[in-house]
Amino acid sequence: MKEMTRRSIALGTGLAVLCAALAAAEVPRKAPELAIQFVNGQQLLLSQFRGKVVLLAFVHTTCPHCQQDSQLFERLSKEYGPRGFQPIDVAFNDNAAQLVPDFVRQLNLTFPVGFAGRDTVVDYLQLSYVKPYFVPQMVLIDRKGVIREQHGGEDDFFKNLEPNLRTSIEGLLKEPASSAQRSRTTSGSASAAKPKPVAKATKPQS
Repeated sequence: MKEMTRRSIALGTGLAVLCAALAAAEVPRKAPELAIQFVNGQQLLLSQFRGKVVLLAFVHTTCPHCQQDSQLFERLSKEYGPRGFQPIDVAFNDNAAQLVPDFVRQLNLTFPVGFAGRDTVVDYLQLSYVKPYFVPQMVLIDRKGVIREQHGGEDDFFKNLEPNLRTSIEGLLKEPASSAQRSRTTSGSASAAKPKPVAKATKPQS
């Protein structure tokens, strides 16, 4: 079997099953609350950033594209941060809690980088538990706390990530919080770009 663009992540059973995003992820939608964990034991709530334009990126610390993209987020944070832009990385690969410190240090990141469980991330993004998805996964949230864009690592959006992100960020920053929710929204397409396949996150049966 031909190997995909990036290596798959095996489950504890040793069975690697690829998972992918549902095209039916609802956009726009109110951003659910998300509790982001940090290695020092602290917790950050997404709602603390209401009033800012938030780029929420779900990453694997071992993914080269996630690393490269996070360095871009750092540059954009320095440029747009004073205007109300806030990037946040949430790692959800195996052993993320142990790997995040080196990820932050090696990339010289100054914006928040935490971690969350795989099921939490899959549910947050409205992904499928039975189809393939790719990292990074990214959402852009407006000042009103509404998810305005959602892009998976397979989207064309990532082929020209920096100019595409700048266009999206600048557009959202121009919106006052009172009217942000009323504007039209966009979601990512599903063309192959630079994905890293992720192993299936088996959801416990009730």
